[in-house]
Amino acid sequence: MGDPVAEYSSRLQQQEQEIHSLTAEIESLKNPQSLGLSSHLDGLREENAKLKYRLNILKRSLQEERSQCSKTMMNINQRLQEIFGEAIREAWPDLENPPLAVTPNQQAKFGDYQCNSAMAMAQMMKSKGLKVNPREIAEKIQQNIPDNELIEKTEIAGPGFKILHAVCHRAHVDFVYPHQKLNHVGDWGTQFGMLIAHLQDKFPNYLTVSPPIGDLQAFYKESKKRFDEEEDFKKRAYQCVVKLQSKDPAFIKGWNLICDVSRNEFQKVYNCLDIQIIERGESFYQEKMIAVVKEFEAKGLVEMDEGRKIVFAPGQQIPLTVVKSDGGYTYDTSDLAALRQRLFDEKADIIIYVTDSGQGTHFQVVFAAAQMIGWYDPKVTRVEHAGFGVVLGEDKKKFKTRSGDTVRLMDLLDEGLKRSMDKLKEKDRDKVLSTEELTKAQHSVAFGCIKYADLSHNRINDYVFSFDKMLDDRGNTAAYLLYAFTRIRSIARLANIDEVALRKAAETTDVLLQHDKEWKLGKCLIRFPEILQKILDDLLLHTLCDYLYELATTFTEFYDSCYCIEKDRQTGEVVKVNMWRMLLCDATAAIMAKGFDILGINPVSRM
Repeated sequence: MGDPVAEYSSRLQQQEQEIHSLTAEIESLKNPQSLGLSSHLDGLREENAKLKYRLNILKRSLQEERSQCSKTMMNINQRLQEIFGEAIREAWPDLENPPLAVTPNQQAKFGDYQCNSAMAMAQMMKSKGLKVNPREIAEKIQQNIPDNELIEKTEIAGPGFKILHAVCHRAHVDFVYPHQKLNHVGDWGTQFGMLIAHLQDKFPNYLTVSPPIGDLQAFYKESKKRFDEEEDFKKRAYQCVVKLQSKDPAFIKGWNLICDVSRNEFQKVYNCLDIQIIERGESFYQEKMIAVVKEFEAKGLVEMDEGRKIVFAPGQQIPLTVVKSDGGYTYDTSDLAALRQRLFDEKADIIIYVTDSGQGTHFQVVFAAAQMIGWYDPKVTRVEHAGFGVVLGEDKKKFKTRSGDTVRLMDLLDEGLKRSMDKLKEKDRDKVLSTEELTKAQHSVAFGCIKYADLSHNRINDYVFSFDKMLDDRGNTAAYLLYAFTRIRSIARLANIDEVALRKAAETTDVLLQHDKEWKLGKCLIRFPEILQKILDDLLLHTLCDYLYELATTFTEFYDSCYCIEKDRQTGEVVKVNMWRMLLCDATAAIMAKGFDILGINPVSRM
């Protein structure tokens, strides 16, 4: 959407130019009424007055909205772009689509943010035959900067200029992000045909006696081996899929037994990782798959290929197989049905598919087919695949057990618990923490470190899994961040300041950023909304991890250089509390807590 203030301003400018031209023309005529120009001019003036009124209302509304936003954290960069966009439009109203570039300054001595529009504007004007010095452009922009709540001082430096002291006091963090997490379980395809066929052979009385399937992974490996080596078994497995998808009661019974074993194992992992998720397998979309195929057929988008029904999407080399030659459906069909359900029934605005990168091409074709049939417009609805790489062992090969099997996540979590407890006891934390506190710290470190190790790498790339590195309390690890967080939270306890006192202080205390390290921390804190916007745009969470690490290390520099609490050297009693620095501590902890929340990490108050 465009800027409404800019749109109204542009229309006002055009009308005022037309009024000026008509006025001059009327004055040059002896009998203007005969030409009807005066009445036209009156109409223009009336419309112009209405536009000015709307513009003032809109500006007032935006100011109120910004005032409301100031009660929580704002995106400083975004707000500065609004300010400088307005200044550029006021300074150069005739310039169409002027470049706008506001970025954080990499060198603190040159200011906090810099606007680099002047040089690009000079080049744009030159291409239109208008030669203007970049410095002159910068001066004119500077003169037109509107009154605002952020900028304390601007200086012109070279072709651009610096924005100094954009740091503002905002200790409260409040971000709300509604979402629905779905686990799209593969419970309706060839793999289940294999499992049911193997179940029939191994436990032929499974319809009356519940089969003792303890290790589903081993059971699956047995069925996969037979599928690869026994042609008769392979054919029967495919027949089982068709029977299952036609909802034959005996096959549904076997399917439910296998799903229950799998679901119980999943739940153990979900409980450990504090995951709340809606399970919705391919079976949910069975009837919807039938409707989807009919919809594609009705629009003439289905072709026959050796008994299969296929769909070619524009710009894609590989077709989707929506019905196999044996009448069964495929992942292509269920993924199309699932996408349609999310778009039309759940009315989703943003749909993100999180799977391994190997499925990227498949989703590209599915999305193209959905656009072709008119289900969604990518300019309006965001549908995207967020692929991830492979986890490697320390030998740089695919992460497996010594026997060559896939590492089970539950085994990994159990090992993490053991190692994190060893680490805590190594630091004598079992001597100062209660049993409950020690257990909470153990779970926080173990599960937090495993999650963080995964999320702190660029998800597109493969990464090496190492317990030793992830449990290290030095460097960019969850262990370091969790220890840093508990240390920051302990400062308020040490000063005997509770949450109520901090909230009251936030409303009455000026944050005086006088020391270099206070400034550095303040500028790091206000970048948080920019980081959130970036991870929302590119879905790369390692940016947030890097930011939290930077924030923690910046806080350490601040705390080592700036006294927050002063104690009596003899008695150890607190004699002075620097409240504005306590607010910086509180803001740091609040942002770290929100960062942990986004990453799914549960910090503890004592560690």
